[in-house]
Amino acid sequence: MRILTATKFAAATAGAVLLATGTAHALNDDKPTAATTSAAGAATHTAAATIAADAATHTDDVQIDAGAPVITRDSILIHAPLHTVWKIQTDVENWPTWQPDVDVVVKDTPGRLRPGSVFRWTTEGLNITSTVKQVDYGKRLAWGGPAQGITAIHVWTFTPTTDGVLVHTEESWTGDPVTAHQATLQTALDNSLHNWVNNLKHQAESQVGK
Repeated sequence: MRILTATKFAAATAGAVLLATGTAHALNDDKPTAATTSAAGAATHTAAATIAADAATHTDDVQIDAGAPVITRDSILIHAPLHTVWKIQTDVENWPTWQPDVDVVVKDTPGRLRPGSVFRWTTEGLNITSTVKQVDYGKRLAWGGPAQGITAIHVWTFTPTTDGVLVHTEESWTGDPVTAHQATLQTALDNSLHNWVNNLKHQAESQVGK
C-alpha cells in the first residue's frame, strides 16, 4: 500500500500517469506490434478473469474487501521461471533495488515470509507496516494493514503458463480518507500497481539466462 500526502498526491499521480504510458516501451527496446499487443492483452485479460473467478471459490484464501470504495486489479505475463518471479517478489528487503518508489524495507520477522510475518517499508517518505496474511508457496501471497487511516488488503497470485508466469494482483482500500478522496486514491492505486507489475516483469526477465 502506498499512501501520499495531499500535496504529493497530485505530483505522484501525474508522474504515475507518465510512467504508466511509458513504462512498457522503456523497459523493452523492441516495441510490440499493435496486433501482438492486442492478442497478448486479450489473453492476459481472459486468464486474469479466470483466476479471479477461481479465487472466489476458494473460501479459505485471503480475499480483498469486495465492498471497498477503492479496488484495483492488474495482471501481467512474465517470461521467466516461477521460482525466479516468486523469489523476487517475496524478497521484500530487496524491493528498493527494482522498485524506484520504495526507499527501504526492514523485516521484523526473520526467515521466509509466512502468515504473521511483519515488514516495515518506506515509500514517498511515508512509513508503512504490513503483516503477511497468507503464503501458499509459488501460488499465492497476501498482506495488509492500516496506515494513515486506510486499511489495505493486497493479494497476489502466480500461475505458470506455457510462456512463463501470469501474475495477478488485487488490492482494496477502505477507511475515511478513501471515502473522502475516492477518485484521487483510485487513480493513485491504479498507477501504483501498474508500475509494480511492470517493474517485477522487467526485473524477472532481466535475470533469465544469467
